Amino acid sequence: IHGQFYDLLELFRIAGECPHANFLFLGDYVDRGFYSVECAQLCILLKVRYPSRVCLLRGNHESRQITQVYGFYDECLRKYGSADVWLMFTEVFDYLPLCASVDGKVFCPHAGLSPSLDETDQIQALTRVQEVPHEGPICDLVWSDPDDRGGWGISPRGAGYTFGPDISEQFNHRNGFNFIVRAHQLVMEGYQWAHPNQCVTIFSAPNYCYRCGNQASIMMVDEYLNHSFITYSASPDRGEKDHTRVPDYFL
Repeated sequence: IHGQFYDLLELFRIAGECPHANFLFLGDYVDRGFYSVECAQLCILLKVRYPSRVCLLRGNHESRQITQVYGFYDECLRKYGSADVWLMFTEVFDYLPLCASVDGKVFCPHAGLSPSLDETDQIQALTRVQEVPHEGPICDLVWSDPDDRGGWGISPRGAGYTFGPDISEQFNHRNGFNFIVRAHQLVMEGYQWAHPNQCVTIFSAPNYCYRCGNQASIMMVDEYLNHSFITYSASPDRGEKDHTRVPDYFL
C-alpha cells in the first residue's frame, strides 16, 4: 500500500468492502506515499472491527529503522507535532504476524523464504514481538526475494537472501503448499510469477511513488482455492495538495 490512501480505497472499491470479503494484506502499509498514517489507521481499524475478516502481515517497512528513512516517521512529526503517534504505531507493528496460509495450501510471507526455516512449525516457534533484526529468519521473511538462479544467494538489498525455483519447490512440497504468494517487489503488470506455478509476486500500489507508472494487482481466491488476478490503475483522486496539514485528533 505504501501510504497511497486513495489507491487503498480503490482496492476496496474493486475487491469489495469489509465485511463482505476477506482480506489478507502482505505488509508495507507505510512509507513512500503521502498518507501512511491514514493507510495504517484504516487497516488497523478494519482489523479491530472485523478481526476474522482482515489479516495484516508485517512487511520490512513496519519497523522503526526503515520508517525513519522512508517517510512515515517524518509524516507523523509533521501531522502530530511529536513522535508519540509513530511510537504507538511501531509498537503495534511488532505484534503483526510474519506470514499466513490460505487453507493450508497457499503460503503468504511479505517477502520470501529463509535458509533457517524448512517447515512452518519453525516459523510458529519464532518470537516475533520485536524490531525486525538485521539478520536471521525474521529478517529473511520480510526481506528475501525469488531469483532465477537456483539455490540461495546473497541479496543485493543487504538483508535477507535470494532463493531459486528449486528452493520454492522444495519448501512447498515439504509443507504441502500449492504455491507461495508474496509482495515486496515492484512488478510493472501488478503481478508476476517469479517461479512458474511455485511463487508469485503481488504488488498493490499502482503508480508507485506517484511516478513509476505500474499497474497494481489483487489476487482473488475462492472457496475451492481457484485463484485469479485483477489488475487496476491508480485512483484518479489524489487528495488534497497540502500535505502539511495537521489533523485535529488521532483516532
